Amino acid sequence: MITIRKSQDRGHVNIDWLESYHTFSFGNYYDPEYIGWRSLRVINEDWVQPGKGFPTHPHRDMEIITYILQGSLEHKDSLGTGSIIQRGEVQRMSAGTGIRHSEFNPSTTEAVHLLQIWLLPDTEGLSPSYEQQSFNLLEHPGQLQLIASPHGVDQAVKIHQDVNLYAALLQPNDRISYSLPLQRYAWVQVAKGDVILNQVSLTTGDGVAISQEPEITLTASSDAEILLFDLA
Repeated sequence: MITIRKSQDRGHVNIDWLESYHTFSFGNYYDPEYIGWRSLRVINEDWVQPGKGFPTHPHRDMEIITYILQGSLEHKDSLGTGSIIQRGEVQRMSAGTGIRHSEFNPSTTEAVHLLQIWLLPDTEGLSPSYEQQSFNLLEHPGQLQLIASPHGVDQAVKIHQDVNLYAALLQPNDRISYSLPLQRYAWVQVAKGDVILNQVSLTTGDGVAISQEPEITLTASSDAEILLFDLA
């Protein structure tokens, strides 16, 4: 079964420093049909204007992944972590028993474009933690690269949930396949470009919930970037 979440149907926020599209219910946006998918709770596509950002705020019992599409994002948290996340890098923050953090665009000229992803953890009350990893998807175009997993293998950031998250950069006519066991589920998010998923056409911002599909095939119609979540 393939259920398409079209880009234009997402929730939308546009204020002076932030434009954001919400795949699932978030903040003041609520859609009872899109609360989440399995343990996947949030996919927000954000553009943060130069020198602006999210002031210090709390999180609890959530696995938060930040995936940069363009620009950079400065992170500071109550663990004492301070870092700048660049294009090609992935941040994982486990909120656990509680963490406070801020996120700002350090550029004075360029907006930062990112995906913020939240996953429900498999265990509540974990100790808060932070991890950041660099991935060069350009070295392996047309291939899925594991960027987050419960075991942190192959340099993937470690998340506290039975989810394997892959990213891929695709060129026109690139084709990738992924086998999905019947007891597993998937979500594919098109971050950029146009792709065909099992004969279904998708474009930038579209998402797809997948179940009972033993094989996922993605063919790029243009330069594209996709995320694939393999979920329990």
